[in-house]
Amino acid sequence: MESPDWFVIVNPAAGRGTDLLARTKQALAGQDISASVHVSADAADVTRLIDEAVAAGQRRFVAVGGDGTVNLVANALLGHEWTDPPTLGILPAGTGCDFVRVFGIAQDVEHAAGHLVGTDTYRSDAAVIEGDWGTRYFMNIAQAGIGAASATTADKLGFLRGLRYQTSFWLTLPGFARTDVTVRVGKRTYQGDAISVIFANGQFFGSGMNVAPKATLVSGEIDAQVISARKRQAPLLMRKAARGLHLGHREVHRLRGAVFSIETKDPWPVEADGEYLGLTPLRGRVLPGAIDIKI
Repeated sequence: MESPDWFVIVNPAAGRGTDLLARTKQALAGQDISASVHVSADAADVTRLIDEAVAAGQRRFVAVGGDGTVNLVANALLGHEWTDPPTLGILPAGTGCDFVRVFGIAQDVEHAAGHLVGTDTYRSDAAVIEGDWGTRYFMNIAQAGIGAASATTADKLGFLRGLRYQTSFWLTLPGFARTDVTVRVGKRTYQGDAISVIFANGQFFGSGMNVAPKATLVSGEIDAQVISARKRQAPLLMRKAARGLHLGHREVHRLRGAVFSIETKDPWPVEADGEYLGLTPLRGRVLPGAIDIKI
């Protein structure tokens, strides 16, 4: 069976310094995949390319890069109205490719390209959040607090690859101030002080940390965690979170629901899929079955 045509977006900044465009074309050719390949200059360029493709009737897209690239492509796709969800393939090539881990997709372009062959897809939820900084969709995880501050620092530590998030966390922790938060998820509310709040659609972040082991992409709900731990408890909690064993900790408060929000006494940074957005407050909701992920 002939493979379907794909519209491929390559982030040239990903790929750990390699010629990602050439690698992508070679990987696609190796699988006899018919595709038009496009290099994006920036976020606006991604939106322009996808808008033009959608207008021309395209429904199958590929993001080549890390979680940030997937986020940009998903945002451009979800900005359109679809009768049936578009299909998104992912060729991991960035320093952080956590969203695809749950699908068992290889963490390199060459092996992941094989997943574009055939017709198997997984209908995945997405989520949308709003704040003073605007509206943003995300596929994997959004967070406020020290996690968001650490993600911002991690962008400057790309040379550390898989260790950059953990390193940035320890660099950020001493100077980060906890604050009083009000977190609403579904019909439940948490009020109290905290150091981090996570809104998980996917399961992994921070280069493989199993931060939301009970999150699923088909539940129609966000899996939220309010972390009220003290700084001295951080080493143990981080070790547990890496393996998905932290949910039983008394300072981890888990809430689930289709709508969610956070207000903070002091402004906290907010990020989604590794991209800094602005400051709290934010509100959001789950978009059930928004995108078909090619697996």
